[in-house]
Amino acid sequence: MFRPLLLLVCLALAACGSGATDRGSPISAAPIECAPFARALSGVALYGSAADWWPQAKGRYDRSQTPQVGSVLVFRRSARLPEGHVSVVAEVVSGREIKVTQANWVHHHVTQEQPVIDVSPAGDWTAVRVWWPPSGQMGASTYATFGFIRPERPASRSRLADAVPTAIRVAEGR
Repeated sequence: MFRPLLLLVCLALAACGSGATDRGSPISAAPIECAPFARALSGVALYGSAADWWPQAKGRYDRSQTPQVGSVLVFRRSARLPEGHVSVVAEVVSGREIKVTQANWVHHHVTQEQPVIDVSPAGDWTAVRVWWPPSGQMGASTYATFGFIRPERPASRSRLADAVPTAIRVAEGR
């Protein structure tokens, strides 16, 4: 009994991240990685591992420590996120809270409007906590981030929400 549960937890943590229309609940089962989904949803045309997006964006896209709807939040590599992670800002709630749409935070699921809070001492979005749908609460882990990559044409919250099904199909290669 314990081994299958442990395996399930390990698989979830091995995804492109460790969690939404219903405050962080998965909206769609989609066996896609975070980077192709974020690229399709945001229009930020970067490739490779999610953590590599930050240096690739230099000179191609504006990079910022301030969230904006449609921008891409780039997570650094860590033991839990060996390739990093990327998510797209769906809403700026306050200077320290945003909601993101992302793929594979919950293994093989897309989550929409999932809360993320800035817990960095300087308030510069270099450390965040992310909603974890399986527990129905903010995750306990803190993740290091680079900041936000701004697309050439930022989208509105409603346009992002409408574009999710298309982004899933594009990321799946359909």
